[in-house]
Amino acid sequence: MFGECHAHVIMDGKNYKKAVELHTKHVQDEVIRKHLKAYQDGGVSFVRDGGDSLGVSRRAKELAPEYGIDYRTPVFAIHKEGHYGSIVGRSFQNIKEYYRRVQEARKEGADFIKIMTTGLLDFADHGKVTGTPLDAREVKEMVHIAHEEGFAVMSHTNGVYGVRAALEAGVDSVEHGNYMDEETVLMLAQSNTVWVPTLVTVRNLLGCGRYADSVIQPIMEHAASNLCLAYKKGARIALGSDAGAYMVPHGKGVQDELDAFLQILGDTPQVRSRLEAGEYEIYRRFRRN
Repeated sequence: MFGECHAHVIMDGKNYKKAVELHTKHVQDEVIRKHLKAYQDGGVSFVRDGGDSLGVSRRAKELAPEYGIDYRTPVFAIHKEGHYGSIVGRSFQNIKEYYRRVQEARKEGADFIKIMTTGLLDFADHGKVTGTPLDAREVKEMVHIAHEEGFAVMSHTNGVYGVRAALEAGVDSVEHGNYMDEETVLMLAQSNTVWVPTLVTVRNLLGCGRYADSVIQPIMEHAASNLCLAYKKGARIALGSDAGAYMVPHGKGVQDELDAFLQILGDTPQVRSRLEAGEYEIYRRFRRN
């Protein structure tokens, strides 16, 4: 089994608000243990969390060795005030405050830095991303600061402008990367950035009734097309399901993600080798120096 390169232990795959409420007063170890046991039962021994605002992933890292799991976390993600990201972290208003957030992450035991540079894909308007992306110059400075402090950077990013800005800034991984165009995929392939497309955050919604299948299908097809092109051009790719997101269970999510990759690219030794190589890059880079 491959490792899970993008998870959120604070979420439960069912109801985000209720899952978060469980930890609001104090972190609930029994909930975390349930999720860790799901990974253990699924043969997953490496998990990279995307962070949260309540210290749940930090506690998961402390408990994970009991389950034979190497757990990495940014503790919290960092987003700009007024932009998407409060769901998983802390905000900053200017670059000086961003630097302070990086120092806070270090003090609290972060293994890497996670930044939020765009919103989400817009299910109501195919091809669009919610909100306004951060300016490319600001993203570059954010990544530079994190790298200077010895941290790898995980970047929640969607859309052409957002992904290009992240690639030009030198992020270590792009998470999601929805709605890239062909030129952006080629930029990805020529970079050292690992792409974690989290395919099942959309694919697992098919037929569930939350959105019409006619809305889900074109998003799936576009992502599959980009994955084929990225693979063909030699991009670094890795499995991360965004476990904890709606319809993406802990433990099973990464198996679903693997199945999606193999369905799209084919179940060949070459594909599996590329996925192993991508995971190794995540494993190698996203550790505290």
